[in-house]
Amino acid sequence: MSCPKVQTTRAFANGDLVRVADFGVNPTKLEINIWVPSKLATKPAIILALHGCGGTGEEYAQRTKYNTLADTKGFINIFPSTKNDNNCWEVNTVKGLSHEAGGDNQGLTNMIKYTIQKYDADPAKVFVTGTSSGCMMTNVMMATYPDVFAAASCYSGVPAGCLAGSPGASPQTADPACANGEKIKTSEEWGKQVRAMYPAYNGTYPRLATWHGTSDTLVTYPNLAEQLKEWSGLLHVCFTKNVTDTPQSGYTQLVYGDGAKLVGYSAQGVGHTVLVHEAEDLKWFGL
Repeated sequence: MSCPKVQTTRAFANGDLVRVADFGVNPTKLEINIWVPSKLATKPAIILALHGCGGTGEEYAQRTKYNTLADTKGFINIFPSTKNDNNCWEVNTVKGLSHEAGGDNQGLTNMIKYTIQKYDADPAKVFVTGTSSGCMMTNVMMATYPDVFAAASCYSGVPAGCLAGSPGASPQTADPACANGEKIKTSEEWGKQVRAMYPAYNGTYPRLATWHGTSDTLVTYPNLAEQLKEWSGLLHVCFTKNVTDTPQSGYTQLVYGDGAKLVGYSAQGVGHTVLVHEAEDLKWFGL
């Protein structure tokens, strides 16, 4: 007798990542790779993990531990790829810094919508993280789709809007002023710029934990302070204290308010980029 084919939760392709051909409107021709654990949690959480310039979703999946953690905890990971502008995310254009305007951010959001529907995921447990250009894009996703994400973490990036008007978003094409830490604004100025990206929105913004190395010469250290200024105003929290040697020796945690909405991590002597602290990210996400 012939037995019916067993349908497993995970399809095996692309190094255990599932490549999805059609996830909805995709104006900038991004690629999507999804990691679905064999033991999927009920109403699973989703982490959108964004690679740096020159990288790919597959590469970022391999060099981070999010998939191993997903197999333990039952959440879903999305590792997208961009092949535009030296594989750097669109954080400089008007459409890329707007809501539903045809940028990378719209395609990324449609990946999330697809995953929620396909796997009955929890729309209240969607998170975004990334490194370098991925951190820059994390800030942009928070600004342009704040209602999609509960929280974010990112490594060695810049504030949302820092590269606005730049001819490109990669080290080869961008106006260097942003990466060099020369875009200095007040909290109010950053907040006004963010709110203009989605002017119809009047809700709360996602929680953020952002990390930066003091010896970063590619995306320089002042960008940590600018990110914290940007989001402290939008999240309505003020700096309260530093906690040294947290979460490890040489790292200082910068706490805003009670630490529930905004924290920074200053990594003494670390260059570009700060290593991903996946376990800390999961704590921040509540996973």
